Amino acid sequence: MSVPLPGRVLERPDGFYWESKATKELRGPFATRAEADADLLAGGGTDDEFEPEAETLQEAESELGISEWVDPDTGGPAEDNVPRIEDH
Repeated sequence: MSVPLPGRVLERPDGFYWESKATKELRGPFATRAEADADLLAGGGTDDEFEPEAETLQEAESELGISEWVDPDTGGPAEDNVPRIEDH
């Protein structure tokens, strides 16, 4: 069973466009059909419309529960490593 697409892709001399079935609005041009298809399937959202909740990488990592401490030897987050026990 296939899912109906929200629009159709058109090829024009200056590139590929897709037209919304609901609003008949054209979006594009895209350099390739694949880019037009991807934008169509993504709903035509632009980067301007995306507003992340976290303003910094540190805030985003904190929301995800990623440790802020980075192991200086490996460069990885602390939870990825087993504590080192050294005998002196």
